[in-house]
Amino acid sequence: MNNTRLWKDKIAGKVMAVLTIASLFLVVAMGIGLYLKSVPILEKESVWTLLSSSEWKPMSGRFGFFPFLMGTLSVTLLAVAFALPISLFMAIYLTEYSRSVVRRFIYPLLDILAGLPSVIYGVWGTLLIVPWVSGVVAPALGRSSSGYTVLAGAVVLGVMILPLLVSLFIELFANVGNEYREASLSLGATRWQTTIHVILRKTFPGIIAAIVLAVSRTLGETIAVLMVCGNLAIVPNSILDAFYPIPALIANAYGEMMSMPLYESALMFAAFILFFVVLVFNLFSRLVLRKFKQ
Repeated sequence: MNNTRLWKDKIAGKVMAVLTIASLFLVVAMGIGLYLKSVPILEKESVWTLLSSSEWKPMSGRFGFFPFLMGTLSVTLLAVAFALPISLFMAIYLTEYSRSVVRRFIYPLLDILAGLPSVIYGVWGTLLIVPWVSGVVAPALGRSSSGYTVLAGAVVLGVMILPLLVSLFIELFANVGNEYREASLSLGATRWQTTIHVILRKTFPGIIAAIVLAVSRTLGETIAVLMVCGNLAIVPNSILDAFYPIPALIANAYGEMMSMPLYESALMFAAFILFFVVLVFNLFSRLVLRKFKQ
């Protein structure tokens, strides 16, 4: 009987190891596949030329990815900057200050928001955020704008990742033992001081990991951003400028590439850029987390 249990335990361990290796191999295979598909455009132009050029004329064989790259980074950073403080304070309130009846009401709403399809966020952004930007924000800043701007995309993306960040932060704060809170309060610290100097410091590596997950989510979002970005291949100089992120470029132009092999290679290179940026960002964040843990 014991031999059977040990045998089953070894089999289970090997199966899980194989599945883990397979998942890692899948990531490597995706990167290699995108690179191989990008070879034709890389043979024609250097990587630096493709990334630094702003000229996008596929019919003339000129593919400059700088506007798309800057548009992607701009809307991602602004969305995270918008969503991070709101989600952090919401999580602090729900875990440290609110009553249980409030949490029972808020948690299902967060689950509903997290489960909504991205196209609904896009429609909401088109109907509400775009008119707000064009009719309120732009005139207040002395500008005229169609509303399809970096700001609109950032607000939509920020609202999309808000429930994700709140849920992750709540899990982090809830896992801090009550003995830490009681020890801090017994020394005369207020609840806010305990939150700042004990709870946030204890969960800081997890907060960084949650932010990384949110950034990865925003980098790859397509439909919601595509509906409010304006789809102009220009480098945005302000939050009231239109932009064109890499996921929207791939989604819009994918049907056209079939008749132009070089165009197909350019879009695969765009996908490879997105893949590489997410990969490098995650690896860098892991190094930062390791440093903080040490």
